[in-house]
Amino acid sequence: MVKLVIKLAIVALLANALFRVGSEYVTYVKFRDAMRDAAMFKAATDEDLRRRIMDLSTEYDIPLSEDAFTIRRDERHVLIDGSYRKPIEVAPTLHYAWPFTWSIDAITSTTIPAAPRRR
Repeated sequence: MVKLVIKLAIVALLANALFRVGSEYVTYVKFRDAMRDAAMFKAATDEDLRRRIMDLSTEYDIPLSEDAFTIRRDERHVLIDGSYRKPIEVAPTLHYAWPFTWSIDAITSTTIPAAPRRR
């Protein structure tokens, strides 16, 4: 009986860690996709894009500083490289600063995206 309880506790700890890391990874992917969209459609200048990325980091609850990423442009080509570390509680009272990095390579659009249709 004791062995079963220990096994269940270990499974519960692993499931908890997997859920927490997985949910942060999903947030990271959404943040990365939102940055790509901002680079492609919304930001005309590097300052606009930098401000939009910082707004997105606040929206997605990501600990990002302005010096944690770089923006480079070559005509219509935008490159955004960066990283951050987010503390994730992988077990009760055990936090790990999980690293997230990205490298976005986007071609900017010369057209304005269409507004969504109302039904």
